[in-house]
Amino acid sequence: MTITRNTVVSFHYTLKDETGNIVEDSRADGTPSVYLHGANNVLAGVEQALEGKAVGDNVQVTLEPYAAYGLRNTNKIERIPAKYLKHEGKLTQGKIVRIHSDQGAQTATVIKVGKFSVDVDTNHPLAGQTISFTIDIVDTREASAEEISHGHAHGPGGHQH
Repeated sequence: MTITRNTVVSFHYTLKDETGNIVEDSRADGTPSVYLHGANNVLAGVEQALEGKAVGDNVQVTLEPYAAYGLRNTNKIERIPAKYLKHEGKLTQGKIVRIHSDQGAQTATVIKVGKFSVDVDTNHPLAGQTISFTIDIVDTREASAEEISHGHAHGPGGHQH
């Protein structure tokens, strides 16, 4: 079965940043990622590269920043009171933390730690970078009507939200 709209796809991937460092590897825990093709559940460039592929195919995808996690936005650097990050433990430059804002909970990268405030960057950590994926397609199947109506794949044994 080739990958088309409403196909549930299981795949392993390795994600590398623009310097070639491995950022993520789904093989680490042995569990493939699963998504519903055509439902915008993965980066559009990845979905386009997988269109028409089949089980056993190996796909290489390189995405420029605009097609990946966007360009860096200097307006996404904020200074927040350190007391709002006490739940994160010891803060160090480069640490990923959870913050709560008007847009809800989001992740941020600590840039600078002061006595009373912390500078954080709410850009995606890979914003502004060209990234590359190596993808191995493990399995494909037709999506169920429920998966199509929900707009995402369900895991083994049924509903997993």
